Amino acid sequence: MAELLNPHGNLSGINSYVAIGDSFTEGVGDPGPDGKFLGWADRFAARLAVEQPGLRYANLAVRGKLLHQIVEEQVPLAIAARPDLVTLCAGGNDVLRPGSDPDRLAAEYEEAVAALTAAGARVVVFTGFDTRWVPVLKLIRGKVATYNELLRAVADRYDCLVADMWGLTSLHDRRAWSEDRLHLSPEGHDRVALKVGRALGLSAEGDPDAPWPAEAVEVTAGAARLENVHWAREHLVPWIGRRLRGQSSGDHVTAKRPELAPLDDVAAPAPVGAPVSRQAS
Repeated sequence: MAELLNPHGNLSGINSYVAIGDSFTEGVGDPGPDGKFLGWADRFAARLAVEQPGLRYANLAVRGKLLHQIVEEQVPLAIAARPDLVTLCAGGNDVLRPGSDPDRLAAEYEEAVAALTAAGARVVVFTGFDTRWVPVLKLIRGKVATYNELLRAVADRYDCLVADMWGLTSLHDRRAWSEDRLHLSPEGHDRVALKVGRALGLSAEGDPDAPWPAEAVEVTAGAARLENVHWAREHLVPWIGRRLRGQSSGDHVTAKRPELAPLDDVAAPAPVGAPVSRQAS
């Protein structure tokens, strides 16, 4: 297994890239100028294309997808495309569900990794985020950590890169997240793109773990409590309600880039660590 801070291989032979996963990889939280989501995968692909002219890119990720849906629906399409590089982030929506089993999820994840590597793709495996700072979600921190360790073992067996989201400390800042606290902000997505780029030896113009600039106004404990109440009412309760009704935010949503194609419509990456304007709660 190769950690992201130790570049694994080089850019030779990477002429096509397929991203598969859920809302994280689709880019939810990072709206582009045309109203479509960008996200870390688009941002990473745009950087990769600078050094690999003619790069073809597909993004099969759809918000709300569970691991078995990604394995059944997206992995076969990725294999059929025969890309040189695949990023796979999946299982986060499953881990959030009560009663989910990290061991069972990791075994299913391994089946996907085995199939992708057997098809000749280099695979990047993503660990889950540290949830200790998010109300309610901090209760599943141990389950996320268990799943992460199982995924690291999978990556080790198949010689995959590991994109360590748990250890990306810049994501512990609230400005790295959108207001729903479930999806990254544009700046958060850009830091992930830089992290993945470093794995492949891209010429990165910024540090994904660079300190955030000081906030103009310090958030008091009282204001933080009000933000938590607002977040629970506006985001957490509706999310739980959808799960209880068996609904998904990805119902009737299709992949934004279903086929490999040259990058002629992905926006240039934004600067890392730019100040973020947030609406008051």
